Amino acid sequence: MPIRRTSQSSGAAAREESRPPESAWPRARRVMAIEFVRRMRGASQPFLMRCDDSRLYVVKFRNNPQHARVLANEMLAGRLARRLGLPVPDRALVEVSPELITASALLRFELGGQSVRCDPGIQFGSCFPGAPGRTLVVDFLPDRLLRRVENLASIFLGAFALDKWTCNCDGRQIVFHREAGQEGPGYAAFLIDHGFCFNDGEWNFPDSPIRSLYPRRMVYESVRGLRSFEPYLSRIENLEPEELEDSVRDIPTEWCGEETEQLSRLVERLYERRRRVRQLIIDAKNTTLRPFPNWE
Repeated sequence: MPIRRTSQSSGAAAREESRPPESAWPRARRVMAIEFVRRMRGASQPFLMRCDDSRLYVVKFRNNPQHARVLANEMLAGRLARRLGLPVPDRALVEVSPELITASALLRFELGGQSVRCDPGIQFGSCFPGAPGRTLVVDFLPDRLLRRVENLASIFLGAFALDKWTCNCDGRQIVFHREAGQEGPGYAAFLIDHGFCFNDGEWNFPDSPIRSLYPRRMVYESVRGLRSFEPYLSRIENLEPEELEDSVRDIPTEWCGEETEQLSRLVERLYERRRRVRQLIIDAKNTTLRPFPNWE
């Protein structure tokens, strides 16, 4: 269903200036899982798997303990992040065969004391940065190392704008990575775990001023006003309907739950929300938490 345009474009020149290079918008690849490696942490109980492109992927299965739609959420929100110029791992449609599940005894979910086998078929995969044993991957850094993360302020402010737009109802998840023994300024970062964007499987937007704030407030020290969230705010506001529609075209219908047509409505709502993100950030600024202490 085509998006109903609700406002006029601010001009081709402005759109081009605020838009990341088109080369930053690759489509998801399709790969075959060939090896179970290990379990990963998380409420959706994902697994690390090696695929036939020789890369490792963190794989979320359709029958995970949360909701089938978290796979669609991961694909859509990851594509939106990439369109805004934010660092996210490569994503893939990962086919897992019945034979591999049968051969891998640990490809099961633990649910209330019961063990449930993972379903075969097309799953969501997020590429693991580097290789285990050669790449250091952590989700927490002490302050002295966090300050040295490449493009720290830009990543976290862009992530906050994205999370407000998509109503991420989970805490912002970021992993930091670097090659073992690497010399240089510090870690690079990836935004991960977008399963609770669009409010998990509900596909609605219960906005809250205090939602989406990263607990380490030092990442917001550079904020002086709304201009600090550029170019991400302008990129969100200037997205064309065709770009949003393109972001969902190859998402498998089996990831969307029983009412698959709601995916089109979700995209329409995202288009309608583009111009609300500035106010959502201001609402967060005005809370008693004072997440942006240097706002002028």
